[in-house]
Amino acid sequence: EGVCVFLCLPGDSNPKESSPFINSSDAAAEKSQQYDKNMALFEEEMDTSPMVSSLLSSLANYSNLPQGSKEHEEAENNETETSRKKPVKAPQLGTLMGVYLPCIQNIFGVILFLRMTWLVGIGGVIGTFTIVFMCCATTMLTAISMSAIATNGVVPAGGSYYMISRSLGPEFGGAVGICFYLGTTFAGAMYILGAIELLLIYIVPKAAIFPLEGLEGPEAEAALLNNMRVYGTILLTSMATVVFVGVKYVNKLALVFLACVILSILAVYAGVIKTAIEPPDFPVCLLGNRTLVWKTFDVCAKTIETDNGTVTTQLWRMFCDSPFLNATCDKYFTANNVTQAQGIPGITSGILAENLFGNYYEKGDLIARKDVDSVEDQDDPLTNANRYVLADITSFFTLLVGIYFPSVTGIMAGSNRSGDLRDAQKSIPVGTIAAITTTSTVYMSSVILFGACIEGVVLRDKFGEGVHGNLVIGTLAWPSPWVIVIGSFFSTCGAGLQSLTGAPRLLQAIAKDGIVPALRVSLSVYLFGNIVNLFLMWSLQIFGHGKANGEPTWSLLLTACICESGILIASLDSVAPILSMFFLMCYMFVNLACALQTLLRTPNWRPRFKFYHWALSFLGMSLCLTLMFLCSWYYAIIAMAIAGSIYKYIEFAGAEKEWGDGIRGLSLSAARYALMRLEEGPPHTKNWRPQLLVLVSTDAEQNVEQPRLLSLTNQLKAGKGLTIVGTALEGTYLENYDQAQRAEQALHKLMETEKVKGFCQVTVSSNLRDATSHLLQASGLGGLKHNAVLVSWPRNWKQGDEHQTWRNFIELVRETTAAHLALLVPKNISAFPSNGERFTEGHIDVWWIVHDGGMLMLLPFLLRQHKVWRKCKMRIFTVAQMDDNSIQMKKDLTTFLYHLRIDAMIEVVEMHDSDISAYTYEKTLVMEQRSQMLKQINLTKNEREREIQSITDSSRGSIRRKNPAAVTTQLSVTEDPPAASKEEKPEEEVQLIHDNTTPASPVTPATPLTPEAAQSPGEQVQMTWTEKCDGEPAKPPGAATPEGIKDIFNMKPEWENLNQSNVRRMHTALRLNEVIIKKSSEAKLVLLNMPGPPKNRTGDENYMEFLEVLTEGLNRVLLVRGGGREVITIYS
Repeated sequence: EGVCVFLCLPGDSNPKESSPFINSSDAAAEKSQQYDKNMALFEEEMDTSPMVSSLLSSLANYSNLPQGSKEHEEAENNETETSRKKPVKAPQLGTLMGVYLPCIQNIFGVILFLRMTWLVGIGGVIGTFTIVFMCCATTMLTAISMSAIATNGVVPAGGSYYMISRSLGPEFGGAVGICFYLGTTFAGAMYILGAIELLLIYIVPKAAIFPLEGLEGPEAEAALLNNMRVYGTILLTSMATVVFVGVKYVNKLALVFLACVILSILAVYAGVIKTAIEPPDFPVCLLGNRTLVWKTFDVCAKTIETDNGTVTTQLWRMFCDSPFLNATCDKYFTANNVTQAQGIPGITSGILAENLFGNYYEKGDLIARKDVDSVEDQDDPLTNANRYVLADITSFFTLLVGIYFPSVTGIMAGSNRSGDLRDAQKSIPVGTIAAITTTSTVYMSSVILFGACIEGVVLRDKFGEGVHGNLVIGTLAWPSPWVIVIGSFFSTCGAGLQSLTGAPRLLQAIAKDGIVPALRVSLSVYLFGNIVNLFLMWSLQIFGHGKANGEPTWSLLLTACICESGILIASLDSVAPILSMFFLMCYMFVNLACALQTLLRTPNWRPRFKFYHWALSFLGMSLCLTLMFLCSWYYAIIAMAIAGSIYKYIEFAGAEKEWGDGIRGLSLSAARYALMRLEEGPPHTKNWRPQLLVLVSTDAEQNVEQPRLLSLTNQLKAGKGLTIVGTALEGTYLENYDQAQRAEQALHKLMETEKVKGFCQVTVSSNLRDATSHLLQASGLGGLKHNAVLVSWPRNWKQGDEHQTWRNFIELVRETTAAHLALLVPKNISAFPSNGERFTEGHIDVWWIVHDGGMLMLLPFLLRQHKVWRKCKMRIFTVAQMDDNSIQMKKDLTTFLYHLRIDAMIEVVEMHDSDISAYTYEKTLVMEQRSQMLKQINLTKNEREREIQSITDSSRGSIRRKNPAAVTTQLSVTEDPPAASKEEKPEEEVQLIHDNTTPASPVTPATPLTPEAAQSPGEQVQMTWTEKCDGEPAKPPGAATPEGIKDIFNMKPEWENLNQSNVRRMHTALRLNEVIIKKSSEAKLVLLNMPGPPKNRTGDENYMEFLEVLTEGLNRVLLVRGGGREVITIYS
């Protein structure tokens, strides 16, 4: 079983587990002690958003066995015995052995050696070259589409079926998968029939169980078919046994078979060269213009002159009733002369001009030479027909297409065995395209060379009857025709073995998916009047099982049975057009899948193979459809009807699978039916893209205050998916209707300006918090809902009159987390580029600290699709702790990104454990003092009295200060606050009331500010910084560096009273900010994990301060929180 690489987050069934809130309880605080204080800011979310360093190993190390990934393939083999078995590693093949050789063997199969010369003779060089070019172009375009799909993720076992089903859905996948399986199986039968034809006609004719001698017409044809059936069954049994023993033996035999193929082709090319020097002696005997079957006579003449006079020949006896010169002979024989022509005049003979155009025949027509005179009476019936070479079938152009196309269908022999490949993403494109290039070159050159070297009547002689029963292509070979005969025999055997190896794996993949719920199927296949009933009486789940090493035993058995039915047909020319239908349909859907994914621009569509285009895929799809109807329009309709029936059956029976197919993406622009489909469940990880709810604010004139938010939206979306731009207004709907309409018009206008395609929505409520919450809950319709929220960072949150703004922001963060929505928060949004700007260089830096679904990986990829960010390079930084192996982390991250098809520079930043500096303590002290002050600013008189009483009570028991008169609002919320005496209440009350008028001061890392009234107990140090004339805050003595601060503010008692959780989080924020500034200060954009807010709302002010410190000094920052689900996957 493969190792699952999906990161499974806690489910919705347990809200406590699935809500990534920071828990500030004492228990959680104790638990957090085990985490490094360098990452304390994220420590409370480790259960839902684990550290990247702890996950990289499992993300990078996965297995790609034939059974595929256990989770991704959803294998339901839960039997105890199977689970106890130790999995055996399947063969790990490279490009040469795993893809190139199988493709070469399948493509160079039976047609090249048995039918290519006949195709050239019937169709002519021009016609045949057109057919070859069309077919090779179709397979090359399909291979390009297939390469894009194959490099768009890990491809487990199943190959082409897997790619189609995961791209177009289970219904299409099941229909095309079953058709392609049948096509591959019958291809095995075709190769076996070709091998038997070579054996019985050219190698060992006397081995025929049913003798052909003395038989004519239908009787001879029936005897040949019976011989094919018997020997075909024997050969099939032998091949199935070899495959059953193990695929490794097939791979070992592959070298032998490939050697035979290469040797045979080289022999043909060598023969062509030799014809230019010395043409071989292969004469053809003609009676008039008719070609004679040269098997039972030795001399091509009526009589010969000897010492005893004129003597009749064996040819004379074939047409006359006696060997004497006065015998009664056939009229045509008497009226015409016997001539002998050179069967292979050679490449320099100029015969090419005579073979340029086609010669089509009806069944039984004589194969005649047109440039030779013939004396015959049209009214006389044909006699002695068995003495002439006749056309065995009626030929026409579309028939030639149907017969030839199977010769190029081996292109998926490698992808069918994707489960056995070491690196399918690399091997499938390289091996397949190289094989197609090689074979296409050979095919096209063969057409021209055959037409230029071989006499036309010999080309049209399918079985070589006019050249002493030799294989026609063999007559051209050098040094002997037997090189071709033996080589082609082993080649066809090898191609048959490859088909019997790939087809069972295809069936196994379909069975493991379980997309056909009840698989007791009865198939009736009507093939040229022969009804072959295939009763599959077992559940298809049986065929998902195999041997311990993944070999599909039961699937092999079924494949052999179906293949036997094809052998019983016993006619290679009858099977070939049906194969063409199945394969062309499969190729058509491969091209459709690639075109659809490219046009939809789904975020998961990131092929490593870059040489593809949707137009090429559409051209390939059009060629496939054209060839289907060219071969046979009624077979094309029947094949589509079969596929359609399977599609509807799977749809009706309910294929309970969700693989993230491309068809689902079209549902976003469809009507009610598509909306109902979207209601069926959340989209698959592959289809996840940010469907944005953009929250903007408006001014008094209803103009958008953050127009760059929509620019960023356009850059993220590129016009794809759902975008809802919303704003909230305060008041009642009746009184603010006109205002809402103006706001909606302003949103529409800005969306048009920024070229954002989507919808706008304005919500009016009694307060902005509720209005924003209503937007979050009610936007969208059915499955057409947002899954991510884009909102800008509250700019002036530190100002006393803006307290509600940041409170609303934190509540929004909590609500998005509870709703499992992703959250994107750009900071300094005004600094973000407009749609008209272009970055000619620079970096997009990703600081991947915790894993919360992969949003940080996906967003830079989406941004780089837009022309603004296209030339920016992506860099990924992750943090290594003390116990982490940073070298191994970098290797694992490199592997993970390779499988994600994302190009990025990688750096692992080591953050060693360090003591918390005095600067950190002081920063935390200032933050808590300020938070306490902000809390008091907005209290009413009664609330203030209650708060004073609460603080006084909580302070009871604290250490007496050295100077009670100087007591200030330094009172901090501690984890175990000491108590204070009630006698201090009047002084504290006066001080707290005075704090109401104390303005807040901004806090920066360089200048830790405190309110004016705040003085350190026992240390009369002024901590309020006045403004210089130039507007810059004056720095206190020694405050330039943390060390200086440590020297001045030596306040150990105060530090001990600080909330240690806040100290650790401040330490994390400062350390991370220091590292990010060092590495990414010049970056065009920094993406960073956004820590979650505290569950206890008393720490909200501190949360904002942490985020402020974390992002201090960065120009453009995008804080990102995942929505609790995976949004990126390595799979196709």
